[in-house]
Amino acid sequence: MTPIYEVAVGVVLVVGSLFALIAAIGLLRLQDVYMRMHAGSKAGTLGSGLMLIALAIHAHQIDVITRALAGVVFFLLTAPVAAHLLAKAALEVGYRPCAATKVDEMPKPEE
Repeated sequence: MTPIYEVAVGVVLVVGSLFALIAAIGLLRLQDVYMRMHAGSKAGTLGSGLMLIALAIHAHQIDVITRALAGVVFFLLTAPVAAHLLAKAALEVGYRPCAATKVDEMPKPEE
């Protein structure tokens, strides 16, 4: 493996790890389920996707590269859908956004 590939893999791994760390901190520090879900779905997907891309760059086997890229596509397709369904379920059971949320365009449930 040439030094250029090694540096590329290292940079992509570090950036992906930073995004995964930001997602983990967001899950711990943000105030309600909607904010936490946003951190987990956006930063977590980007972090894990970048780490899988680093694996694809590092591997010299077509089956590993194919599986890593399929994993990236899987993350990109499923994370937004899962986040949307979680938000919808939380809203249906009556969990309202916290006071720090400036705009709440969802209608109030009938009581």
